[in-house]
Amino acid sequence: MSSIQKAPSGNSPRLRRTNPVRGCPLTAALVAIGGKWKLIIIYWLAESPKHFAALRRLMPGISQKVLTQQLRELVNDGLVERQPKGVIPAPVEYSLTDYGRSVLPLVEDVRVWGRGHLDRSMSESEAQQPL
Repeated sequence: MSSIQKAPSGNSPRLRRTNPVRGCPLTAALVAIGGKWKLIIIYWLAESPKHFAALRRLMPGISQKVLTQQLRELVNDGLVERQPKGVIPAPVEYSLTDYGRSVLPLVEDVRVWGRGHLDRSMSESEAQQPL
């Protein structure tokens, strides 16, 4: 048996994901910030840096596995910084990078649009209810 231990696969540096439509800025953006959770993670990190457990509490519908995956992708794309705080196994704090902060106007626009969409959906469903 070898005395050299292999690093856990989850801790190895990852390559950036490729743009599925070469040269398309929309698909490049969706690769970096698309999906169900990434904009929500960015939204909460805009408030202040957070530990993994704090993010889990803020987003009760996300599994540990998915949160880990989404944070890894955000870190690999340079939007989020992962900062261990202490000795191993250290609690880890996540924060937005300057590049990640550049996404905040988009996050706010999506949030405002979503509020309007919710209001519209509610008024339509109320209009369809029988008197």
